[in-house]
Amino acid sequence: MGKVKMSPRRIVYPTPAALITCVDEEGRPNIITLAEVAHPCIANPTMMMLAIAPERYSNSLIRKTKEFVVNFPTADLAEKVDGCGCVSGRDVDKFDRFGLTPLPASVVKPPLIKECPVNVECVLRSVQPIGYHDFFMGEVVAIHVDEEVLDERGGIVPGKLNPLVFVLGEYWNVGRRLGHHGFSRSKR
Repeated sequence: MGKVKMSPRRIVYPTPAALITCVDEEGRPNIITLAEVAHPCIANPTMMMLAIAPERYSNSLIRKTKEFVVNFPTADLAEKVDGCGCVSGRDVDKFDRFGLTPLPASVVKPPLIKECPVNVECVLRSVQPIGYHDFFMGEVVAIHVDEEVLDERGGIVPGKLNPLVFVLGEYWNVGRRLGHHGFSRSKR
């Protein structure tokens, strides 16, 4: 079998499906569902990147308040995650509509989502318009993780996360563990 050259398009590999929380200037929370979430810098400072279309309600909220939280849901939340992406926070209280629980964040004003096992608080550092989206670069200022997904040393156990990912317009969960970094060296 050969390879077929394709035009530039959305990559066929999964990206995290995430629920981004933000607030308006009066502190009312909103949620936007995004698969355009990346962790482009793992050094100091740790950064998160979001891509949000300019016409989205959350785009204007994050621009004004300069804060957001990236909440990583489990695959069990797929229907709620999809629902949050199908209605506008201009018209609907998504926490109420989809039965999600807001928790106070430790640094920023937008709330954490209790049902998500990992929550990443961010402060906006820059916005860059690119194509049909704006890239929001946020500095990570706090991370919250459910105790149930941690090992005895405080490390995250990936097998306990049951992460929800998005690929080619579909929600998926993640399969089995294949190895750890460097596992191929022990086979030589």
